[in-house]
Amino acid sequence: MNPVPHATSLRRAPVQRRSAERLTRILDACADLLDEVGYDDLSTRAVAQRAGVPIGSVYRFFGNKRQMADALAQRNLERYAERVTERLRAAGTGDWRAAMDAVLDEYLAMKRTAPGFSLVDFGNQIPVGSRAEPNHRVADRLTDLLAGHLVREPDEDLRRVFLIAVETADTLVHLAFRMAPEGDPKVIEETRQLLRAYLGRVLD
Repeated sequence: MNPVPHATSLRRAPVQRRSAERLTRILDACADLLDEVGYDDLSTRAVAQRAGVPIGSVYRFFGNKRQMADALAQRNLERYAERVTERLRAAGTGDWRAAMDAVLDEYLAMKRTAPGFSLVDFGNQIPVGSRAEPNHRVADRLTDLLAGHLVREPDEDLRRVFLIAVETADTLVHLAFRMAPEGDPKVIEETRQLLRAYLGRVLD
């Protein structure tokens, strides 16, 4: 089953499988509609209709569309972490370049294919929820994922390094996708090389 968002983004966390499946349908519908109509024209009623659930089911989980978009952003982060973890299993322990390729490649894949991701991603694009610095959230998650793989302590120094890398990559990837629908390949390659040069000072 697909992961559901952390309970803090929900009015009520799903307990039963049926409730969790309903929440998944709601978030899937939200993601599809974000691509079709954008955030401004998104409505809880339209999401309920698309998901095939009563409007009360949406309000059982979310007070408004901002909370729904924030939950989608959290689900995106969970799915992203799962994808990166799968890639890391195939990479040799300690190979930080392969790890960084996995981090960047899986982000690019989600940008290109995940419904609603271009507007919400991990919470960067629209003012959702508390906006608790989405890039800090991503950097912390990646530090925890990568520290063991890189045989490093997830200390403040490593967290700062990954935060700078995430902020830099985020800015440049958004530039790449402004320049081309699938991401300008030259900007993406420059991003990859820039990250390798920066991280090499710390991780080599």
